Amino acid sequence: MNRRGGRSGSKQSLDQVSSGFLRNTNEEPSALVSSSSSGKVSKTLVKSSNSANRNVNSKVVRSRKSRREIVSDEAICMNKESNSEALVALTAGFPSDSLKDEEIEAGVVSVVGGIEQCNYILIRNHIITKWRENVSIWLTKDMFVDVIPERCSGLLDSAYNYLLSYGYVNFGVALAIKDKIPTRPSKGRVIVIGAGLAGLAAARQLMLFGFEVIVLEGRKRAGGRVYTKKMEGGNKVATADLGGSVLTGTLGNPLGLLARQLSYTLHTVRDQCPLYRADGKPVDEYLDKKVEAAYNELLDKASKVRQELSPVISLGEALETLRKDFSVAMNDEEMNLFNWHLANLEYANAGLLSQLSLAFWDQDDPYDMGGDHCFLPGGNGRLVHALAENVPIIFEKTVYAIRYGRDSVKVITAGQLFEGDMALCTVPLGVLKSGSITFIPELPQQKLDTIKRLGFGLLNKVALLFPYVFWDSNVDTFGHVADDSSCRGKFFLFYNYATVAGGPLLLALVSGKAAHKFERMAPTDAVTKVLQILKGIYEPQGINVPQPIQIVFTSWGSDPFSFGSYSNVAVGASGDDYDILAETVGEGRLFFAGEATTRRYPATMHGAFLTGLREAAKMAHHASVRTSHLQVEKKK
Repeated sequence: MNRRGGRSGSKQSLDQVSSGFLRNTNEEPSALVSSSSSGKVSKTLVKSSNSANRNVNSKVVRSRKSRREIVSDEAICMNKESNSEALVALTAGFPSDSLKDEEIEAGVVSVVGGIEQCNYILIRNHIITKWRENVSIWLTKDMFVDVIPERCSGLLDSAYNYLLSYGYVNFGVALAIKDKIPTRPSKGRVIVIGAGLAGLAAARQLMLFGFEVIVLEGRKRAGGRVYTKKMEGGNKVATADLGGSVLTGTLGNPLGLLARQLSYTLHTVRDQCPLYRADGKPVDEYLDKKVEAAYNELLDKASKVRQELSPVISLGEALETLRKDFSVAMNDEEMNLFNWHLANLEYANAGLLSQLSLAFWDQDDPYDMGGDHCFLPGGNGRLVHALAENVPIIFEKTVYAIRYGRDSVKVITAGQLFEGDMALCTVPLGVLKSGSITFIPELPQQKLDTIKRLGFGLLNKVALLFPYVFWDSNVDTFGHVADDSSCRGKFFLFYNYATVAGGPLLLALVSGKAAHKFERMAPTDAVTKVLQILKGIYEPQGINVPQPIQIVFTSWGSDPFSFGSYSNVAVGASGDDYDILAETVGEGRLFFAGEATTRRYPATMHGAFLTGLREAAKMAHHASVRTSHLQVEKKK
């Protein structure tokens, strides 16, 4: 997720995405694969916030070929599409001309670097591209035997098995993939804690691998922080996304692939986002562009000077110092506009600027997937429903303790104990911070320190169903500029959901300090304020603002199953903390997934989904290693 916070759901080109990944390669560039790298990564507003042939190979596969069989001393040439396929691989999270650390650990090549690696990358990129051309099929190795030279069959095995095991191909809810789930599990029992996107992705993948899976969910529904609420009244019906709402970067977004499998059409968030002053008048266009340019320039300056400053300085402190030093927004009208952008920045990071790390707040920016940002008509709950289909979920099971050891894991709920070979904990970072789950033995100190360091912020929404659409239906977003900096995030942004909700629906967003105050605000006061803003904008235009038919408020901060909205890099934390939170404990018995366990895609729906696929691969690998050790012991 791009953290800077722009005005709209603007898209990134593949070239912009490649510029980010090419700065993070871990090997020498290959002469065989090249990709353009032009332009600075665009900054966006939206957020929210991933059987070989007939049988699923459920372990992290090292090639079964010997080094002699795998290694080729000359480069292969499969087709003329190597560059375009490298860009497709980029959107899937792969460097265009090097290996991911994950691939190196999986042993996909016998020697890192050299011609063998170049050939492997070409094959890997080709496989990814071919599946993404048609994500509703089950991709087999046989589909490539006529394209890949026989001397590289070992590399084909290695690339295909790796991509299959880690969920880069053949994942999701297409019929061809669901048909591969064994009717009878043949492997160990896994307990998944939480039926959000991470838990559901892992559960489906583990079932595909042949594991017995049980999902424990504290709520009465699946989805976690993705929640689509049906609203109705006065013969009007609409669906509101009260949690994660925007699919960001749909070129590589795995949730976009799920939508394709389900034949769902996505609605691209349009760029235009008009702003209105506190008195309801439109913001002057010249002034708007001037302040926005100054705001972006200050963010650029902050990025340049942060290497010279103390790591304990916050982004908010740096921006305010720079604003004064460069005399930006020195009158009330400009300052109000500047504060709107700061509110938007706090929305993009679900955190107070005074608590965000200047050094690392945007550490995930290079990994934006590129493409449009979209709403899913009917709500993201449609994806949740498809992922939860036929997954064994027990609802209203609040987990109080997890006991893990060398041989098994026990998960304790009110009056019931569940035992399995492994467990996957996908609860939000806010729940881990609250200490509502006891781990026995206690988690390693390094992980406990990370839980404290990482930030977990808050975003709230008000969904309003009206008798009819009275606002401009040609825009998807519009903003309200407050004249009081202390409440700059209060209803600062509105989503026009009428285009995707099936009815006349508006979503009003509350960020920053205002999001915390909002949860203590009387509902009637909140409604009065929202209507006051809307009437101030539209009634001077001769447009009547009716009373809403139904109103729904969120309170994610006080929700005992989340205690907040999504993670951020707080002062004192860094991207390394996401990796630490993702680490397995208990000798391969207890695993962790969720948006706060991915340094590349934190605070996003697709980030949560991808961690589920990642942990399913790790769990399958550990189970395979244990099985191999048992077989060796039996032979002895």
